Amino acid sequence: MTMSSSRPHIVRALYEWILENECTPYLLVNAFDDNVEVPQEHVKDGQIILNIAPSAVQNLVIRNEAVDFDGRFAGIPKRVYVPITAVMGIYAKENGQGMIFETEGHLPEPPTPAAGTEGPGTKPELAKGQTKKKTPLRLVK
Repeated sequence: MTMSSSRPHIVRALYEWILENECTPYLLVNAFDDNVEVPQEHVKDGQIILNIAPSAVQNLVIRNEAVDFDGRFAGIPKRVYVPITAVMGIYAKENGQGMIFETEGHLPEPPTPAAGTEGPGTKPELAKGQTKKKTPLRLVK
């Protein structure tokens, strides 16, 4: 017998657990997944981190199919819709505790700007000797 995905149930449980421990729940999202509706100007490397604390969002619903809510980004109200398959993880801002999910398939490559164009959203090359910052996330098994 094929069972439904456990991801929405785990997301709901971890959300409640993070709030119960007086921490801020952050949702890590694959912003390039099909049907994701997030403010693209806040997407970095194909991902966006969303603060889904009750003080940050309104009308939050974590359904089996998707997570959706009303939020504000740079003061502008936006409706956010994230299919549950695009949820890459949920964790506490304060200590990184939570869960990162295995990806289903490959993460899409972010679109590349036309040759010779640079602007907000393009990444400059790292100078010799510079390293990328490591994410505070860790895989919990």
